[in-house]
Amino acid sequence: MSTEATASGVDQLLAAEEIRRLIYDYAFHLDMNHPEELADLFVDDCEVVYGPGFGAEGKDAYLKTLDGIGDFFAATSHHVSNVVVDFDGDDSATARSVLYAWHRYNRKRPDGHVWGQYHDELVRVDGRWRFKRRELRAAGTTDFHVKSMISLGRA
Repeated sequence: MSTEATASGVDQLLAAEEIRRLIYDYAFHLDMNHPEELADLFVDDCEVVYGPGFGAEGKDAYLKTLDGIGDFFAATSHHVSNVVVDFDGDDSATARSVLYAWHRYNRKRPDGHVWGQYHDELVRVDGRWRFKRRELRAAGTTDFHVKSMISLGRA
């Protein structure tokens, strides 16, 4: 094995860990109701897709979708695991991760649950990994406020 191949492998391991941290930071900031910090995890021309017709194009539009989440949710808890990262180049990658999310609403209604996956396109800008595109795909939901979800596409 060449020294160059070893260095490239180490670089990808470090980048994969930075991407995992980005994914975990997303869950943390969403659960803590930190909309500014959440939006900062995305590039300016990002695309966020939570369901058909529900999401945002661009960081400013995404920040607007986050407006009022503290009033809508009393609490949320997003659990992300099984993160798989594939590199398209030194500064671009895709990732998929498994999600379970619990939502307690401020208005009187049952708690909402989502089981699914995130499918992400990521880019490194100025040395920091950011979401370029984030899509939520659902395996199932119970009492969730988003009525139309993108399917996992299970065969």
